Amino acid sequence: MKTDRIFGVVVILGALAYVASALQIPTSFLSDPVGPKTFPVLIASIAALCGVFMVFKPDDEPDWPPLPALLALVLSVVVLVGYAYALKPLGFILPTAIAAAILSYQINPRPTFAALAGVGLSVGLFVLFKFVLGLGLVAFPKGLTG
Repeated sequence: MKTDRIFGVVVILGALAYVASALQIPTSFLSDPVGPKTFPVLIASIAALCGVFMVFKPDDEPDWPPLPALLALVLSVVVLVGYAYALKPLGFILPTAIAAAILSYQINPRPTFAALAGVGLSVGLFVLFKFVLGLGLVAFPKGLTG
């Protein structure tokens, strides 16, 4: 019950910050009658209502996963954040292969299959995104390809 109430308060505070940010959006003289602020304020209002509901009607205290599972989740988040930062300087294929291999290893700890999954996903996704969907991806760093 305590964790739901804490999370509800965090959601309410986040929604209030979102409203404050949305109210700073300048309105152009060419905008529609509703204006650009309405949708963000509506989303924040719904989030705030959900937060209030969690504060006043929390669920029973959950069973939290053991520490190794939490550490695996933290590692996954770190890998994905590092992946996002590595895409621009290193291109698509290398960071995607590394991130996919690490995440695959977490799912099934067999190094050979994790490495193959990383390379396969990396190359397969590159072909799909670049040639089928026509996205402007860079395969490798510019210094490596010339």
